[in-house]
Amino acid sequence: MPADLTFPLRLSFQVAATATLLVAIVGVPLAYLLARREFRGKEIVDLLVTLPMVLPPVVVGYYLLMVIGRNGLLGAVSTRLFGHAPQLTFTWGAAVIASAIVALPLTVKTARSAIEAVDPRLANASHLLGRGELATAALVVLPLAWRGILAGLTLSFARALGEFGATIVVAGNIPGRTNTMPLELYNLITFGDWGKATAVVVVFTTLSAAVLFGASRLGRAVRP
Repeated sequence: MPADLTFPLRLSFQVAATATLLVAIVGVPLAYLLARREFRGKEIVDLLVTLPMVLPPVVVGYYLLMVIGRNGLLGAVSTRLFGHAPQLTFTWGAAVIASAIVALPLTVKTARSAIEAVDPRLANASHLLGRGELATAALVVLPLAWRGILAGLTLSFARALGEFGATIVVAGNIPGRTNTMPLELYNLITFGDWGKATAVVVVFTTLSAAVLFGASRLGRAVRP
């Protein structure tokens, strides 16, 4: 890998790993809730989780600007409470948020299917033994669904690693600060550096194929 691609590559893995951690913290409990509980507004929650899968990433980026931008919802609330708005946009943290949002549906959908495939009688038996909902989830359901959860997180990592549209809207394409590998690939194509661009494409294609193969193997293991 050429030296001038070292920073974008490192930043991409940093962003993808952090985004995947956020997805795990939010997505796995959300998948459990959607799989095991009936509640008012469940369809709306499922719709909101799924939307980033079908919306153009640039549209997702626009919505994020309306929330985390200086003139957005978070900026307005922060200015009213503290007198100033935090600088979230055009930082690598904004790239993490964008990547997590677009990668979240992959984990939620995959983990939800795996959790739903766990025999409900096992959870009921756990309840009869005196375990609460949290203990049952942690000790019975999630361990049995771990392959599906891991498959979803693997797909989310790959999606976060390749995120472009939402990232360029909220994080920009700042060399040495926010230029992840997909953004750097865009730069290479724009300036006609086809040799480096081809190398980056080969790396991403190989990585994506490996991730899909691994996720497929894990997914087959959780089918009822």
